[in-house]
Amino acid sequence: MNENDSIKQTGQGMYYIAWILAIFLFYLLFDGVLKNRINPNQQPLSHNTQFSTEVILIRNYAGHYVANGRINNIAVTMLVDTGATSIAIPENIAKEMGLTKGQSIQVSTANGFSRAWLTTINSLTIGDIQLFNLQATINPGMNHSDEVLLGMAALRYLDFSQKGDALILQQIKPPTENLQ
Repeated sequence: MNENDSIKQTGQGMYYIAWILAIFLFYLLFDGVLKNRINPNQQPLSHNTQFSTEVILIRNYAGHYVANGRINNIAVTMLVDTGATSIAIPENIAKEMGLTKGQSIQVSTANGFSRAWLTTINSLTIGDIQLFNLQATINPGMNHSDEVLLGMAALRYLDFSQKGDALILQQIKPPTENLQ
């Protein structure tokens, strides 16, 4: 092997490495773009006033309001569903959270009737909004999803309105907090 062949092989190796790095960088760029299309509320915007806390959610590409939040201080992705009665947690996510199954109940879903279990959530957070001691359901029929359905069991404690592509969730502060 002469010196020119060695240089040529090194150049080809560098060429392949450059292409691999370029593909990896494109992957990182487009992966972030796709995640933002699915969930534009990775870090929901919060506005605090003397009387209330507001969180503004932006609609995703499919027209849904999806947001990152926390249940019992564990990060989750939530889908706001005003047609859902409860906070419905896929069983696989509930196991990761250590939630305990309570009474077995029958629930009606878009796919028909299924069995679920009652549970209690100690805390639920979206942006600066915090809710405590909420009843939820653990639903094994949702294990295909990595999203918690945020239904009326939580939304009933909030005022909410839609303006254009934004959903505004508002938590009114108790009067004792307003005086401070």
